[in-house]
Amino acid sequence: MPTVARSVVGHPLATLVVAGVIIYLALLLGQSADKFLQFSINGVVIGAIYAILALGFNLVYGTVWFFDLSYGAMVTVGAYSVFYFTGRQIQTVGRGDINNLYVNIFMGILVACVVAWVLYTWVYPELRRRINPIVLLVAGGLFALAAGAYFGLILADPADLHVYLSPTIGLLVAAASGWVLYRISGPNKNSGLTIFLVLSLPASLALGAYCGWLVADTPGTRLYLSWVVGASLAGASGLAIYRGIYFYLRRQARSPLVMLVGSLGLLLSITAFISIVFSPDGRPLAEPFGTVPWSVAGSFIKPFQILIIGIAFAIFGALYLLLNKTTFGTAVRAIGDDEEVARIVGINTPVVIAVIFFLGGAIAGLGGILLGEDIGIRPQMGLLLLLKGWIASVVGGIGNIYGALLGGFVLGMVENYGVWYIPAQWKDAVAFVLLIFFLSFWPRGLLPRR
Repeated sequence: MPTVARSVVGHPLATLVVAGVIIYLALLLGQSADKFLQFSINGVVIGAIYAILALGFNLVYGTVWFFDLSYGAMVTVGAYSVFYFTGRQIQTVGRGDINNLYVNIFMGILVACVVAWVLYTWVYPELRRRINPIVLLVAGGLFALAAGAYFGLILADPADLHVYLSPTIGLLVAAASGWVLYRISGPNKNSGLTIFLVLSLPASLALGAYCGWLVADTPGTRLYLSWVVGASLAGASGLAIYRGIYFYLRRQARSPLVMLVGSLGLLLSITAFISIVFSPDGRPLAEPFGTVPWSVAGSFIKPFQILIIGIAFAIFGALYLLLNKTTFGTAVRAIGDDEEVARIVGINTPVVIAVIFFLGGAIAGLGGILLGEDIGIRPQMGLLLLLKGWIASVVGGIGNIYGALLGGFVLGMVENYGVWYIPAQWKDAVAFVLLIFFLSFWPRGLLPRR
């Protein structure tokens, strides 16, 4: 784990800044302990959102090393996907039907293309020596089309999302439990396969069928399933943008400026498209669990906000294990250090980067969903949240997940303490002042990448 940069500790301003922060916080605490606690809670909650966004941003930036502005669009895609599935639950929407045939067709094609890419990248190379390549391509194409049609059907009737997804959930549960039981039964032993087929396989199928039925019979799961689908759609959009546009731009242009302008065009185009489909007005999302606040020492926090904090640390833990304990993580770090060398030593860099764009987009989409559940959504939310994620990355240390987590919470706390004496509308100004301060004196952040 990185340590705090020597440039920060040894900087002449460091002692002065730390002393000033301590004095300022002591002054605020002395004025009103209850208000200080509430501001602290608010700072931690919004800091968790910023940390989630910064984790996804740093994951992508630390791998390809260019400022992807379309990352902000993935925030909006995730949030509005949830609105698309749950909008009919909200009485204040003011629109009778938010279903759009063209959106359904477009997203169905997107899902079909992503599934086809996955099959061609991972399944086709493994099976083409044993199965006729033409047959394999036709079967893969039909499966991808079926997946796209299946998802288009779900979008056409979002009110029954839990019903349509129940077979998929049942199959996933059956496959996961079957794999676990298969490993336990000892497949290398003479009787292992027999035991699995006779006992474990029926048990796995029964468990999968029960879980599928349970989801289909529980309409309340629709909101939370929409979170998973929304984050997955954002991830699929990020992957499609890389494979369809960035992959070729990086090869032909080889210029950070071209990539920046291209990503800006994507951000503005997606934002405009969402504004046209859903209108530019702000929208609420269906209320999740835990919206009734708890009273804590004269302050208030919602159980849902505690979940947001937990999700931020869960994502950090998952990324830490992925990047440091797996061969895929080793490949990601090698590409981040030197992509050309990584390609020379045999790493399939386009595939690895595509997966990183999927993960980054999914994390961004989840961040947009969680914030939208707390304060609502609007088409323009992506740009501002992109900038907040970038500021958090700069403060913590751009290019690594440790800095992303730290920078997110630091930014959230600074924003909230910074508007103690001024209107809350100045939070964004406080964030940009913090950015300028770090760029001027500590551009590598508190935990710079080694």
